[in-house]
Amino acid sequence: MDKARKSTKQPGEPGTPPNFSRRTFMTKAAIGAGATAVAALGTTGAASSAETTRPIKVPDEFAAASKAPLKKAGFPMSGAEVFARVCKEEGLAALFCCPGNYNVQNAIALEGIPAYSGRHEGAMCHAADAFIRITGEIAATSGTEGPGFSDMICAIAGANAARTPLLVLASNMSLYQEDTEAGIQLQYQQPATEGLKKYGKRLITPARVHEYATYAFRQLRSGVPGPVHIDFPSEVYRAQFKTPGDLAYYYDKSKYRTDSRPHPDPKDIRAAVDLLKKAQRPIIVSSNGVFYSRAWDALKALAEKAQIPVVESGAMKGQFSDASPLSANAAPGALASADVVLLAGQYCMPIIGEFAFGPDAKYIRVDPSPEDIGRNLPIDIGIVSCEKAALEALFNEISPMKHDSWIAEIAAARKKFEDELDGFYKLGSSYTDAVHPAVIAKELADFLYRGKIPKEETTIASGGYGIARYTRRWLRGYRPGQIMNGAYQYGAIGPDVGYSIGVAAAVQNGVSVQAPYKGHPVVCITGDAGFGYTAMEMETLSKYRLPVIVIVYNNNAWGTWSGNRNNATTLCLHLFQENVRYDRVGEALGAHGEYVTKPEEFRPALERSYDIAVKERRPSVINCQAKKEFWIREQYPPGSLGKVEPGCMSYYH
Repeated sequence: MDKARKSTKQPGEPGTPPNFSRRTFMTKAAIGAGATAVAALGTTGAASSAETTRPIKVPDEFAAASKAPLKKAGFPMSGAEVFARVCKEEGLAALFCCPGNYNVQNAIALEGIPAYSGRHEGAMCHAADAFIRITGEIAATSGTEGPGFSDMICAIAGANAARTPLLVLASNMSLYQEDTEAGIQLQYQQPATEGLKKYGKRLITPARVHEYATYAFRQLRSGVPGPVHIDFPSEVYRAQFKTPGDLAYYYDKSKYRTDSRPHPDPKDIRAAVDLLKKAQRPIIVSSNGVFYSRAWDALKALAEKAQIPVVESGAMKGQFSDASPLSANAAPGALASADVVLLAGQYCMPIIGEFAFGPDAKYIRVDPSPEDIGRNLPIDIGIVSCEKAALEALFNEISPMKHDSWIAEIAAARKKFEDELDGFYKLGSSYTDAVHPAVIAKELADFLYRGKIPKEETTIASGGYGIARYTRRWLRGYRPGQIMNGAYQYGAIGPDVGYSIGVAAAVQNGVSVQAPYKGHPVVCITGDAGFGYTAMEMETLSKYRLPVIVIVYNNNAWGTWSGNRNNATTLCLHLFQENVRYDRVGEALGAHGEYVTKPEEFRPALERSYDIAVKERRPSVINCQAKKEFWIREQYPPGSLGKVEPGCMSYYH
């Protein structure tokens, strides 16, 4: 790599000239990136010299906005302000949007709720989803009627599959124009999200705007989570209210909802403890509900007292540390031996055969929703309860136990798995003319967990398709919210850069469990197909100075190509141009770029990008040039890898 790619020091860093301002740095960095991008165009597409010297810079308005006084809404208020006031009082943690639904977006931002505007409504909806998955706090996404709202559908579906308490807001023209050609974009939004949400409402009575805001948060903060979709016709968000008396059902949150959670029936706890005592190889599956109920301490206490191994599934990972000898995340070979499985917070239930447990295993399920217990998978004992309350009750009821032989079996399976990974890495690093996914996975894990960075520090937006079959095997979680599992239950195509916005916003603001890691860089993993969907959000990362290292696995193809490789007619439908310079796309959007074509180049590129993230608060694109044939086992073993659910290599669970 050339020396021009190395980081310059940020103002205030030791050795920085006193007159080297942040703006000077941004100008110089942008000029270098612009010159690189222009050089790539060749003589036929070269820009003028004047254009090449125009710096990419964050508008001055961003600095002005950070100093501007906030306007706390008070009567008289508009309908949008009434709704935004409830959002503030309920602790809405962030808003992710594109311009549109202006009155509602502006009212929320003016309440002091952190707001981020991106390039595509779908990507920003993914951002809000990811923010929630790694914080457990509620975030909102917003779009305008018609095309903007339609762009969000895939992301809403992904959030629904992950059981994310996502607040979806959209404008909806006017009631007056309904069924007219002028109102053609009115669209009946609620049917469009049917089956993709927990609750939805099109507001039609202005005086009830506060009431329906409370409906939304009652659904978001109780029971099994899921998206809530509210759409605002203009008559509602523009309505004016002079006094509280103009609003129906105007009460504070102490009156319209409760923070109480269901507690388990003691007889169900006793039955579960009896079954666990009889087990020789019990195991706990920790999923979404453990995270949302903040039950990780109760989980750890129960597991250690009863010496029960834990394996994770879910849209987020890390609530049970992989540093524990009881962690079975990297012990897939032992799962089939489990005889009793305690499912804690597994909201999205697998069908028989999806999880790797044996056919004779007995199941205990903890879930706050009684009507869902027994769905998809036969249950021996169902416990209707908040996950935290149930785990605490099990801890109190169970006596200390030992499962030495079972824990030894877990350790042996973990050692076998790690040895297998070492073998994959040796094979991958032997291919020297391109970057094998095993090299990316192993070198990334060594950098994050066995280098200078504390292993608990870096939050990961884990995405991609083919590359994920490798990286997930090496990724580890050591604290709650450390890994955002992008593809959980719903394989949305290309959300990963969008996801990274939400992850980075949460980390940079130190929201909830991310507070101890505030300001640290974030790593995002994606493929070339996925990058094509949300690559423009690199500009969003750049303008908000969100330090995300985006690793792009560039194998010149969709992950579907190998199934068509013997058909010359259809094969080209699955291929891209070869050696596309995604790094230069990043540079042209204000990010740092690295192009890695050999195995030994990846780690230095990663180190440079991390250094830039720390010192300059800029994102990076590391474009890892691979080859599509790496998925063919006969040609490049080990080829495309399978998965085992649950655990570190799981994809949809």
